[in-house]
Amino acid sequence: MLTPLQRFKKSPAAHWIARSGIFLGIAMSAAMVGSLVAVNMPLPGAVSPKEGRRLLGDLVKSGFQYQVSRPVNVLVMGIDRVPGATDGSPESFSGRSDTMLLLRVDPKKESVSMLSIPRDTQVDVPGVGVTKINQANASGGPLLARESVSNALNHVKVDRYVRISTNAFRELVDKLGGVRVYVPQPMVYTDNTQKLNINLAQGWQTLNGSQAEQFARFRKDDLGDIGRVQRQQSMIKALRGQVNNPFTIARIPSIIRDMQKYVDSNLSFEEMVALVNFGLKMEQKDFKMVLLPGRFSSADEFRASYWIMDEAGRDRILQDQFQVTKANDEAPSIATPPESDPSLSLRIAVQNAADNPNAARRIANFLTEKGYQNVFVIEPWSEQENNTQVIAQNGQTKAAKSLRDLLNVGEVEATSTGNIDSDLTLRVGNDWAKAPLPKE
Repeated sequence: MLTPLQRFKKSPAAHWIARSGIFLGIAMSAAMVGSLVAVNMPLPGAVSPKEGRRLLGDLVKSGFQYQVSRPVNVLVMGIDRVPGATDGSPESFSGRSDTMLLLRVDPKKESVSMLSIPRDTQVDVPGVGVTKINQANASGGPLLARESVSNALNHVKVDRYVRISTNAFRELVDKLGGVRVYVPQPMVYTDNTQKLNINLAQGWQTLNGSQAEQFARFRKDDLGDIGRVQRQQSMIKALRGQVNNPFTIARIPSIIRDMQKYVDSNLSFEEMVALVNFGLKMEQKDFKMVLLPGRFSSADEFRASYWIMDEAGRDRILQDQFQVTKANDEAPSIATPPESDPSLSLRIAVQNAADNPNAARRIANFLTEKGYQNVFVIEPWSEQENNTQVIAQNGQTKAAKSLRDLLNVGEVEATSTGNIDSDLTLRVGNDWAKAPLPKE
């Protein structure tokens, strides 16, 4: 994974720089590894915040001494609160994984792919049996969680793991001065298990740490755990923007000091620095977020409610973004028509977010005329948008770009925050009038 270009001594200053750089680097790559992973190394007290910022700036200018030399997969888990456990103790990382993300850092493609794995995903956990994937860490720690994820995802290689305790997220947001997100609906719910009272109004808000946790953990709607995954992706995107500003960068030293107790990882010092170097080079378009495809189990299928993987969709994502094929497969198991073919039978959900109530229907008709065979209109978005979004719900960014080019408006959104029954969600904004549509 690492290419040592010019090694440096691990002095207190070097440790401080690496820790600070990890935080900055992961903010820029949005993978959330570095900002929270960096805290697993002792923070030397010999370097002042002012001196640390200067050293960090010098190091950024001169270039880091380590690079990611091959693709690497990192399993990131946000751990539920463990009653009575002290932050940073082994017990605080022994709960179920409330959040599970598999990240692929690929230096060849200069990209990061993030696969969100719903906590209710049905898997066979070795030694435990068929259960929800969030049980793996609680039953056997990070190694069992890593094995369970690998087995469920066609034996994808998991190189490293990161475990983050729940309080990290809340404190990080507070230290950043809050995070601005759009709350799409009123959220009122009491999570007795995690002792969390959720009460958020609809609309754009700057949330403090407690409110951000409420937003990310709310699941009392029709989408349940999948809605929570979508909100977590929205939160990650918002945090990227919040961290990547001069005011925040100046506060990195104090933020890291306060957060060092919340992370457990088997990433080495050199690997952290390599991730920093990679993250500093990334742009927004190089970061892709996708949801593990599947469906909710029906009430009469199992005693518990599960997210049942769509194996074909899983295989496509693993092939496209993780370069993993099913065992003994020499070629991709899913044959797809050329992305430029307008008759591509993708499921396209069209959602109105424009001031004209007919915008979504007109766009849908236009796409049908152009040869798309599976276009449907869904309930309008709860707020008007100026810009149209083409959301690559299942990771099909090439198809999303083709659709965007056909319309000649909008922006491609490499997340899974659209309609879960779609391959692409077209959220039509007020720029829709620029699209090459037939005249009314």
